Amino acid sequence: MSSFFNWWNTRYTTEIRYPKQSSAQVATKEHHSNTTSIFLRDFVERRCPSLYSEFRPAWWLPNGHMQTLYCVCGDFSVRDKVVYKRTLLRLLDGGTVGLDFTPVDDGHLSPDTPIIVVLHGLTGGSYESYVRAILSPACMPVHQGGLGYRAVVVNFRGCAGVPVTSPQLYSAGHTDDLRQALFYISHRYPEAPLLGLSFSLGANVMTRYVAEEGERSRLKSACVLGCPWNLAANASKLLGTYIGRHLYSKGMGRNLVNLLKRHVSTFASDHDVAKAAAVTIALTKPTIGAFDEHFTRIGGGSSPPWPFASANDYYEYSSSHKVLHDIKIPLLAINAADDPVVQDVPMDAECSGWVIMALTPCGGHLGWFELDEGWGQVRRWIKRPVFEWLRATGEDFVRSPPHWRPLHEEGGFLKEVGVERLGCKELDGSDIVIGTEGEAGLLAGL
Repeated sequence: MSSFFNWWNTRYTTEIRYPKQSSAQVATKEHHSNTTSIFLRDFVERRCPSLYSEFRPAWWLPNGHMQTLYCVCGDFSVRDKVVYKRTLLRLLDGGTVGLDFTPVDDGHLSPDTPIIVVLHGLTGGSYESYVRAILSPACMPVHQGGLGYRAVVVNFRGCAGVPVTSPQLYSAGHTDDLRQALFYISHRYPEAPLLGLSFSLGANVMTRYVAEEGERSRLKSACVLGCPWNLAANASKLLGTYIGRHLYSKGMGRNLVNLLKRHVSTFASDHDVAKAAAVTIALTKPTIGAFDEHFTRIGGGSSPPWPFASANDYYEYSSSHKVLHDIKIPLLAINAADDPVVQDVPMDAECSGWVIMALTPCGGHLGWFELDEGWGQVRRWIKRPVFEWLRATGEDFVRSPPHWRPLHEEGGFLKEVGVERLGCKELDGSDIVIGTEGEAGLLAGL
């Protein structure tokens, strides 16, 4: 009973950090399309009030472990149903990524309707409950209470039924697959603003992408949730506790090994990646660190800079906490202080004036479950501030003309002028994907 009263009396206030230097000034649409300039801090305070509201976790999910485990084990099959239409992209290096678009019937939407570009977590895909919890209402028509936006989930190589067609998977530090997907999306919808939304490992990829691109980012804004930031520090802290080592680290390691087993036969046997894969799938109860040491450092990206000498070298290269000062678009990062997977959050990092860091006192890893109507029912609090952020940056924020490199076709591949190593082309055919259908043998929610 005392734990219930502690839950009831605790204050659940989100910690929000703005840049130590002054916030960037952003142009916004005000009354009747008039444009004015305000600081990003003021923009967020006005447009995203839910970020400053209290998040009180469901009383039966009071801590980060319970929130995270419910994200993995909860039944979300009847909630937030989303149907996608899949487009497969063949990349210049022979790899394949899967783009899942929703809504399927979008002929009624205007060419300049904002598009939410989503990156999923470690071994996830468009079916993940944390993805659908936001996309389902965001892509709902305005007259039904939604934003009326389009969305596309970029499924990594080998994830969510995407075939592996080259000797490479994906990782927290490889940004080129997102970069090439954005070539295609921006070419297909040239008038539409692209709004980034990403989770966990995908959040690290997206943060690094917008930092690398700076003012050339094809994303107008980004929202990153549960980002692992300092990969070495968080991997070390995960191994520092019994539950971290045996539940979370081995759970994620097992997910990765099971994913790799599905695709190992596609690698040429004499390739270094195939040799690394053969060793990796033979590991007994591997941690995520062991998987990274045996496989990710070799097969998690293209050369250069892959392969790395060690997992620590891969972590050093791929971490996103050290690139926050290079970001030139509005970026909202939200983590939970009791996240058992991401325990090191750079709230005091040197950021550019475009970055807002938020830390909720609880919520676990990609959970943020609060009470909903009905006994034992929960909903995700995170949906509200993200919803407000997407609307604010999609409709009210006025971006200066970006310095994109022009796109052109060469040999059937869509490429950026001056960047010869990257390109993509659409493969024939498309499939309807039911968003609630996950992958057997893989733990969801991570």
